[in-house]
Amino acid sequence: MHCSVKGLILTAIILISFALSCGCTGGEDSSASAGGEKVKVTVTILPQEQFVESVGGDNVDVFVLVPPGADPHSYEPTPSDLAEVSDSDIYVIVGSGIEFELTWLDKIRELNPGITIINSSEGVDLVYSDTEGGADPHIWLSPRNAVKMAENIRDGLSEFDPSGTDYYAENTAAYIGELEDLDSEISDEINASGVKVVMVSHPAWTYFARDYGLEQIAISEEGKEPTPAGIKELVDEAIENNVSTIFVSPEFSSTDADAIAAEIDGKVAIVDPLAEDYLGNMRTVSKAFSGGDDS
Repeated sequence: MHCSVKGLILTAIILISFALSCGCTGGEDSSASAGGEKVKVTVTILPQEQFVESVGGDNVDVFVLVPPGADPHSYEPTPSDLAEVSDSDIYVIVGSGIEFELTWLDKIRELNPGITIINSSEGVDLVYSDTEGGADPHIWLSPRNAVKMAENIRDGLSEFDPSGTDYYAENTAAYIGELEDLDSEISDEINASGVKVVMVSHPAWTYFARDYGLEQIAISEEGKEPTPAGIKELVDEAIENNVSTIFVSPEFSSTDADAIAAEIDGKVAIVDPLAEDYLGNMRTVSKAFSGGDDS
């Protein structure tokens, strides 16, 4: 009964969204280059917005499905979200198994059968976890992965809008230069800090840790909070590894992190895996992990 009710709600949302999109578009096909119209691009999470805007420049208009502060593991799009998707030319997916996309991609295709899907994870070396039971989906949290993601976006935009190929290539080259500079800065900062272990509330930083020689200790595994015995083990690990700061993501509770920090006479700090300003945020994260942020 629950499934059929949910199905009816989804069908109603799709029909409403389709009606709204038809009213906006008049049912006509849109072309990326016709009449100087922008390519309408939907992305899943905020960091992708900078990727697409950096590659697409003035040729793209980007809509983000998962809003600031929402959790892409559990967020459900609103009717207005789906109306935006129904009017989009392209949907750039993270493509690495992020839960929102696993749940909604087929429904988005049903809503907008003509939409072009760009998989930004193509060619990215995924890290598989024994505890999480699949690939870590947080591929964007590595500037090195972000280079490949930008290249995939460039290729997809160029295929959709061949007239902009040179423009997209030029923009991508400039953005990759920024990402490579960022990568060098982070590598130098982490190496100089001597930090080898970071303790985090959610295991989102696998690719960052891999790239910069860090070990990530996560408080929650497989979406499960630790038991009291698990908290004690984490406290012992923190002491053993000279951890003084527990890092939490803003969309998750800090209760367990607060408890561990109290036991080690440490502190809790926020690092955001979903911040809008990708380049600036990754610098902030690097500074925090390296112990340079004492706020």
